[in-house]
Amino acid sequence: MPRRILEGTVVSDKQDKTVTVRITRRVKDDLYGKYITKSAKFAAHDEENKHVEGDVVRIEECRPISKNKSWRVRKAKSQPRLQKTKRRRLLPRKSLRRRLMPKRQQKKTISNRQV
Repeated sequence: MPRRILEGTVVSDKQDKTVTVRITRRVKDDLYGKYITKSAKFAAHDEENKHVEGDVVRIEECRPISKNKSWRVRKAKSQPRLQKTKRRRLLPRKSLRRRLMPKRQQKKTISNRQV
């Protein structure tokens, strides 16, 4: 009998040599005909501990390795890309700053600028 192969996203990699993979699938409701997203989580064996959260991996059914683990990571399809972090302004723009500041501080800052 052929082994099942599923594709999903690594949700957790906190355990040693084990990753938790979420498999999502879309199912059509019998009565209403609306598509519903269903998901299941599987514990998969990761021998080298190389997969991290966010990786898209393929897992393959295998003999039971432990009580909850009967899947093995076959290969990573893609790896997460680091998102660029935007630089935040610590203080709001000058016009907003004037509106947000108490009146006493506004007078001091305005007088300091004129000098």
